[in-house]
Amino acid sequence: MSTPTRPRLLNRRATLFAAIAAGAAAIAGLATLGASAADNPAKIGGKPNMNGIWQAVGSAYWNLEDHSASGLSNFWQLGAIAAIPAGQSVVQGGTIPYKPEALAQREENRKGWPKTDPEAKCYMPGIPRATYMPYPFQIVQGDGDILFVYEFASANRVVHMAKHEESPVDSWMGWSNGHWEGDTLVIEVSGFNDGSWFDRAGNYHSTSLKVTERYTLKDKDHIQYEATIDDPETYSKPWKISLPLYRLVEPNAQLLEFKCVEFSEELLYGDLTKKTK
Repeated sequence: MSTPTRPRLLNRRATLFAAIAAGAAAIAGLATLGASAADNPAKIGGKPNMNGIWQAVGSAYWNLEDHSASGLSNFWQLGAIAAIPAGQSVVQGGTIPYKPEALAQREENRKGWPKTDPEAKCYMPGIPRATYMPYPFQIVQGDGDILFVYEFASANRVVHMAKHEESPVDSWMGWSNGHWEGDTLVIEVSGFNDGSWFDRAGNYHSTSLKVTERYTLKDKDHIQYEATIDDPETYSKPWKISLPLYRLVEPNAQLLEFKCVEFSEELLYGDLTKKTK
């Protein structure tokens, strides 16, 4: 490593550690708001109150595009339990505008499923996938930064509402900068690694991915969610998904622990352990 590069690398690491510390402080400061979300007013600082636990309903987590019901030949012992439900596309225009070479990679991803799917390995889900997985997530909103906490793999992210910066390092969940456009929460997410997928159908992205999310509270129990996907390395043009999110209204609604690493060990390391026996 050359001498001129080292100070930049050290500064990059220092910025990352500072970001982690700031995120931890934000989580600590906002966590107390979650328990009293039901008692909060309709507005916070003049903006819609989105505090609560939310979940998508549908089959977008299987495939963002139109897909028919089908079985999984690798899991024939489970019969209909392992079948894929049919679903309608949540992609504006119906299909994802892949470049030809990127579409070929998507097909390779599908052939290797489930072992090739980051979800099966309990990796962080990324954005927007974390939003419509079959697990709830919580929004903790105060007067400043906004915290998103996801049940899957205990993932979380802080949306920086005032101090907007670039990501100090690429990561699974990216770096989120937010602002309000009227009553719509807009979050610009970048700084992704290329490890996450968008669904179980192998739809994927590169490190050039930028996601612009829009959360619009339509009524107290319904958010309209949109995400514009921009990745010129993978797609011929930006594309958008749109779907509703529903508040969990049970009196005891809460996020439950789902630390899935232990369930992935055989998938990840089973071949290694068998060779040593």
